[in-house]
Amino acid sequence: MIALSLAEIAEVVGGQTYDIPDPSAPVTGPVVRDSREVVPGSLFVAFAGERVDGHDYAAAAARAGAAAVLASRPVGVPAIVVEDVQSALGALARHVVRRLGATLVALTGSAGKTSTKDLIAQVLRRKAPTVFTPGSLNNEIGLPLTALTATGETRFLVLEMGARGIGHIRYLTGLTPPKIGLVLNVGTAHIGEFGGREQIARAKGELVEALPEDGTAVLNADDPLVRAMASRTKAKVLLFGESDEADVRAENVRLMDSGQPSFRLHTPSGASDVTMRLYGEHHVSNALAAAAVAHELGMSADEIALALSEAGSLSRWRMEVTERPDGVTVVNDAYNANPESMRAALRALAAMGKGRRTWAVLGKMAELGDEALAEHDAVGRLAVRLNVSKLVAVGGREAAWLQLGAYNEGSWGEESVHVSDAQAAVDLLRSELRQGDVVLVKASRSVGLESVAQALLATAAEGEVVAR
Repeated sequence: MIALSLAEIAEVVGGQTYDIPDPSAPVTGPVVRDSREVVPGSLFVAFAGERVDGHDYAAAAARAGAAAVLASRPVGVPAIVVEDVQSALGALARHVVRRLGATLVALTGSAGKTSTKDLIAQVLRRKAPTVFTPGSLNNEIGLPLTALTATGETRFLVLEMGARGIGHIRYLTGLTPPKIGLVLNVGTAHIGEFGGREQIARAKGELVEALPEDGTAVLNADDPLVRAMASRTKAKVLLFGESDEADVRAENVRLMDSGQPSFRLHTPSGASDVTMRLYGEHHVSNALAAAAVAHELGMSADEIALALSEAGSLSRWRMEVTERPDGVTVVNDAYNANPESMRAALRALAAMGKGRRTWAVLGKMAELGDEALAEHDAVGRLAVRLNVSKLVAVGGREAAWLQLGAYNEGSWGEESVHVSDAQAAVDLLRSELRQGDVVLVKASRSVGLESVAQALLATAAEGEVVAR
């Protein structure tokens, strides 16, 4: 964070100081909400949650060297006390962002946000110091904490913005007003909470509505609901996609036998070839979005293509590909799932598994509301159409729908099976895997299917022979 004294912070957040011997003392460390992350000079933010109250850890934070605690009540150690800690954190982030002088890039979408954010960051940091959202910390707490990690040297601040309802993105853009706003797509993620894709589009479009007239809206030309958002902003509009009308587009897209995509990147400043290290054709759209942002910030087509070709995965459990010593390939994409990302992952599995046996270990996709049965059924059917060798549906009702979709599509119970839990899936795989098999693991975060991938990799690391 840029240097601020405790007195300045108290003024910014409208708080009262307690037990602070020297209000002019600066906060020199990061702003953190976990007392275990405190280093000397930190500002510890005490949130009172349902299970854990951060105020109980104020003393521990002080012993670790925290300059003060941002709290909702006095805690017996140096503190800035406010009525609402979350609002105060947001106010502090807004103040710091205004003083930075950095270009703020914000992005949202139903699928691919984190992967695209990671690509943008890897491209832009070749040009200048860049701070970006770690993992998926894209809500009203994670976003300001990320913004507060920026320093006076930061030139680009890349922030992922999530939404579970109307007004969420409007709130986030109020904390960190973007100069460039990117909308990736409007899908069915959280459709049960929103009530329909039109409502999702309304929520995602709040990002472009927040842009200044001298800003830029980067929109997906291949998604009609996103492209229509051009009418909701006075900012410049830059289109990306495979459409001929896109300003930044891909030609000659192909998927290599490894499952990694390559394409010819076209930007208004030139064209260059890209071969990605990431897996799955869906990353082409993510790469084009990143390229559009980078082009707008002055990078050439050759610079962008080189950066995209060298970019890797920065966030865990997103198409993490690991080949075991016995030749089994484990694809851990278990961080989250929605119908769009499920389809993309299955297509990547099919491409990676040419000439090999493929396993799709899938669990439920959460928050689909009335669409849940149809969407799970459709994913099960797609697995059969893509000739996935074996679908292992893990869990309760939704997993049963996955397996039933596969059965009705023509697996006849031979290529699909429904198991009760992750351990049952691990036991099945350990007994039936063969050398050269490819295993995809994917479900919504709440299912915790990453444990399946971890168990398969741990078994190999321990030297146990499981593939026949």
